[in-house]
Amino acid sequence: MQTPQRMRHMLSAIALGLMASGAMAMTNAEHTAAKKQIEAEYKAAKEQCKPLKDNAKDVCNKQASGQEKVSKAELEARRDPTPRTQEKARLAKADADYDIAKEKCDDLKGDAKDVCVKDAKAAHVHAVEAAKVAKAQAEPASNPNAKAANVAETRKDAAAETREADFKAAKARCDTMSGAAKDACVADAERRFAQ
Repeated sequence: MQTPQRMRHMLSAIALGLMASGAMAMTNAEHTAAKKQIEAEYKAAKEQCKPLKDNAKDVCNKQASGQEKVSKAELEARRDPTPRTQEKARLAKADADYDIAKEKCDDLKGDAKDVCVKDAKAAHVHAVEAAKVAKAQAEPASNPNAKAANVAETRKDAAAETREADFKAAKARCDTMSGAAKDACVADAERRFAQ
C-alpha cells in the first residue's frame, strides 16, 4: 500500500504546482465528478483496510482518511486557485502525513516511541511553516517592498519554529542516553539549533 500512497503524494505535489501556475480551471460538472471520484477512492481504500489487524489497520485507515482530506482540499484549490486555498491544501497534506506518522509510532514503546512522535512533529512543523511561506510568496501585493518584508518576516518566523521543533526532536533522541553521553548530546543539539 505504500507505493500507491507515494504515487498519490507525488501526483498531489504536481497538482499543487499546476494550481500555482493557474493551469487548471474547473467547471461545476468537473468538480462534482471529481468529488464523486474522491469518495469512491476513499471507500475503496477503507475496504483495503478491513482485512488488516491491530495498528496496521489503524495506519491504513489514517492513510485513507488523510488522502481523502488532501484530495478534497486540492480539489477546492483547483476550483478556486487562491493563495489561501493552496495553503489549505498544503496544510491538509501536512496534517495527514503527521496523523499517519503518529499512528505508525504506536507500534513502538518507550523512548523509541517518544523520539518517533517528536520526529513526526518536527516534520509537521516543517511542512506547516513551508505552507505559510508559500502563501506569503503567492499573495498579490500592490507594494512589492511590503510583500518582500512580509515574506522575509514569514521566513524568519518559520525558521524559528522549525529550529525549535528540530531541537525538541534532537533532545528526545538525547533522552535515550544517560550520563556524559546525554550531556554531550544535549549540548550538541543546543549548539546546532541555537536561536
